Amino acid sequence: MIQVHDLIAVVGFAAALLVEQPVCCGAPPPPKASEASDADFSTRLPRIPPVEPAAAKKTFALNDGFCMTLVAAEPVVIDPVAMEFDAAGRLYVVEMRDYSEQAEEKLGRVRLLTDSDGDGKFEASTVFAEGLSWPTAVTCYDGGVFVAAAPGILYLKDTDGNGVADVRREIIAGFGRSNVQGLVNSLRWSLDNRIHGATSSAGGELRVVAEKTLDGRDVAEQKPLNARGRDFSFDPRSFGLRLESGGAQHGMSFDDWGRKFVCSNSNHIQLVMYEDRYAARNPLLAAPPPLVDIAAEGPAAEVFRRSPVEPWRIVRTELRVSGKAPGPIEGGGRAAGYFTSATGVTIYRGDGWPEEHRGLAIVGDVGSNLIHRKRLESAGVGLVARRMDEKSEFVASSDIWFRPVQFANGPDGCLYVADMYREVIEHPASLPPAIKKHLDLTSGRDRGRIWRIEPPGYEYEKPPRLDRMTSEELGEQFESENGWRRDTVARLLYERQDGEEAAITAWVSSFSSRPVVRLHGLYLYLGADVLGERDMVAGTRDEDPRVREHAARLLGMRANRIAGGDAIEALCNLVNDPDPRVRYQAAFSLGDFPAAKETTAALAKFALRDGNDRWMRFAVLSSSAGRAAGLLLAIVDSDDRKAVANIGEFLSEAAMLAGREANAEQLAALVDRIERLPASNAAARKLTVALAQGLSRANSPAAAKLRAEDGNLARLVRGQIATALDDAVDADAKLDVRLAAVETLSLASFDQAQRVVGELLAPQTPGELQRAAIALLARTKEASAAHTIIDAWEGLSPTARAEAVEALLARDERIPLFLAAVKDGRLADVYLDPARTNALAEHRDAKIRELAREAFVGRGAATREEREKVIAAYREALAKSGDAERGKTAFRKTCTACHRLDDYGHAVGPDLAAIGNRGAEAILLAVLDPNREVNPQYINYTLRTVDGRTVTGTIAAETATSVSLRRAEGAGETILREEIDALRSSGVSLMPEGLEKQIPPQELADVISYLLGRAAK
Repeated sequence: MIQVHDLIAVVGFAAALLVEQPVCCGAPPPPKASEASDADFSTRLPRIPPVEPAAAKKTFALNDGFCMTLVAAEPVVIDPVAMEFDAAGRLYVVEMRDYSEQAEEKLGRVRLLTDSDGDGKFEASTVFAEGLSWPTAVTCYDGGVFVAAAPGILYLKDTDGNGVADVRREIIAGFGRSNVQGLVNSLRWSLDNRIHGATSSAGGELRVVAEKTLDGRDVAEQKPLNARGRDFSFDPRSFGLRLESGGAQHGMSFDDWGRKFVCSNSNHIQLVMYEDRYAARNPLLAAPPPLVDIAAEGPAAEVFRRSPVEPWRIVRTELRVSGKAPGPIEGGGRAAGYFTSATGVTIYRGDGWPEEHRGLAIVGDVGSNLIHRKRLESAGVGLVARRMDEKSEFVASSDIWFRPVQFANGPDGCLYVADMYREVIEHPASLPPAIKKHLDLTSGRDRGRIWRIEPPGYEYEKPPRLDRMTSEELGEQFESENGWRRDTVARLLYERQDGEEAAITAWVSSFSSRPVVRLHGLYLYLGADVLGERDMVAGTRDEDPRVREHAARLLGMRANRIAGGDAIEALCNLVNDPDPRVRYQAAFSLGDFPAAKETTAALAKFALRDGNDRWMRFAVLSSSAGRAAGLLLAIVDSDDRKAVANIGEFLSEAAMLAGREANAEQLAALVDRIERLPASNAAARKLTVALAQGLSRANSPAAAKLRAEDGNLARLVRGQIATALDDAVDADAKLDVRLAAVETLSLASFDQAQRVVGELLAPQTPGELQRAAIALLARTKEASAAHTIIDAWEGLSPTARAEAVEALLARDERIPLFLAAVKDGRLADVYLDPARTNALAEHRDAKIRELAREAFVGRGAATREEREKVIAAYREALAKSGDAERGKTAFRKTCTACHRLDDYGHAVGPDLAAIGNRGAEAILLAVLDPNREVNPQYINYTLRTVDGRTVTGTIAAETATSVSLRRAEGAGETILREEIDALRSSGVSLMPEGLEKQIPPQELADVISYLLGRAAK
């Protein structure tokens, strides 16, 4: 491929990386380029002293009159990374003293902090538990705490009142430990009376190892769960474990309405769009990725730090720029950076700050020593998060030791900050040895702080002791504006189960004027196992849309416990609800009920109203398992012809699903309806083609039988093929018509398609059509397809050639023809990326390995020395005067196959909106040395299907049912897990080396000027 696939190489799982690089802290001038990378940098790497607790407050700058109050510091607390208040107002704190390299020393602890005089500060603490390895999370339950310390989750409890745990049980095991900055974290109580957690990048094969519950009952046997790319939750009563949508890095939070937020490095705030069970219940449906970046400024948004940058970062950048150390190039010499180490996303839910702050999103950036805030706004079924502080941050410190890793809403209504307070926060693997030997990665192991963020005029008032209240008194606390208090009350009532919660719930649900309290009432009923159909149906008529949304959710969750008549009617009525999230949830919940005429008709109405929205499409199709053809029947029979015509994408997806399901009776009825439509009807064509495609990919006996029949569907397909053969080569037809015709030809025999493919691959054919024709050839098993592609090579556009290579390598039987063409010069190997070259050289077939060695003599991934020579030769580009306008043209010609910028191009590689902030040298290295250090998000993968086809690309998304790969120009596909035979990482970037063959120095100078100019704006 000749396109730039990865202009920016970033470190994958680091929690505090890639900050801007101005010279600071009195660092001496940089070394000459000729100095060895292992030179003695001791004079350039002075130790940065900590700020003592008494003076630390002066290092902060806060907006809107807020201030930081120190409520605990060393030696009361050390290395805090997570915290949770109990019902008595005590604070449990996780101390990760073994960060980052002491994995086996078990230095981690849990501290219990107490405020004995009621002044809001913690004067004393006890070591509640010790001997933990890499502990990362804590949450309270039944007088004790659950603590995450990979590979397990433990339950710890003090039963004799001495402040030290004497109960220690392992509950869940199997969490990964491969990455110290990708460990299980963020245990949170949720509305559904379950404890949720973030699995993080280390993943795991989770299993419940406890044999007895906390109250002595037998734990039901459960199968292990693969948590890669997903989160988890468990019932603290039964230890019932399940997977949840998620899969970010460090930080997870719920808002008052149960919406879940996560974050990862530069992806500083993401919204989880649906529950994992909605994807898992329909294995024939490829679900969209559940995580959505909702920051209005984009994932790698600017941050405005006030702290200097550590000298070691400056030296490391110089080593990387000179090629003497691997890794990404940081910074462009500015004092401000961008999100690279987002952590601890938390929704503020307290009542201690002014009203307008409730519901804000708070995110820490530990590498930039700051706390960022965002306001959330509705956007359809999703949200948008917008920066609140202009050219500044909510909280910023001048002290590089300030490390805000996690936050907690407190009993008093304020937000608390866990400040790990370390001199160095960095993944050890990212530190060159020449630098690392001068650093102490344990510096600060004897320090740590807890801060309270206070609004103007704040005066601390001791919160009520919830642990001493009767259940009736607890019920009154639901009226509090404080989210922590409401959650704690809900948890205490769930723990007690003393018979009073039903009466409390009735009062809360029926008489509160506040929607959030009525919402809690429904889940209290759920926890007490007395939630009835009548309660939920009434909730669907609540005046508040969030209560209606959750009432609909609960109806689905309890579908197997209720009769269903009134429930289904209530859900059907929500099709006309003015709130999109209510309709979204109702569509999901209908799928929890058995297929029936009423539910199918209701789903059809949801589709007709909202079928153009991708999330609503997924909700409706998720609920259509086993009845997709019936759903289409209801839609086709609708009197609203305009609505039917406007949801073409939904019709195609639903018909594809119906074909895969291969329900003979339903398909026969649907085909009968389609036959009644005019042959030229666009809906008829979409339905016919998608039905046949779905049926062709189904692997059930029923599908095989239907494919063998020469019935009505076969006749419809023949008619569509005949039309498509003409439309595909009609130069006067619109491009979208011709593309649709080529897609239809996927149903034709190879001999039929071959009649027009040659013309479609001609030089005068638009590139989009060429690529579509190549995709058509890629799917066939005919060996002669390879000859057709090779013969047409000279007339293919550059992007079509990239897809041609994919097609030629898609099946093993084509590879010898491809390699022979490369060897004799008919095909240029510049279109092969390093991943493909390596895969062929290591192919399981010995003959192919030998042919690859012959074809690629002298080729392969460049050595480090060769890359450095190229970089050195191109450094003249940095000295050239670039033309930004020419650079924009060059960028769009060369780079937009994989990068989208200024609303132009394809978002396959990283977002380049902020790359100009990182400086010209960073851009140069990212272009010429893409494999210097690769973000795992942009590593190339090879997927092999059960029918022997090979597909490559980066993993765009993984869900419970599918894997999506993508390549240049947005090409790629989604493959159901049931069709996957093997999935393997190449370990190298999708972006190829060798771009210097396509971009001369002056053109690169122009591109750099364009990107730097955008940053300046």
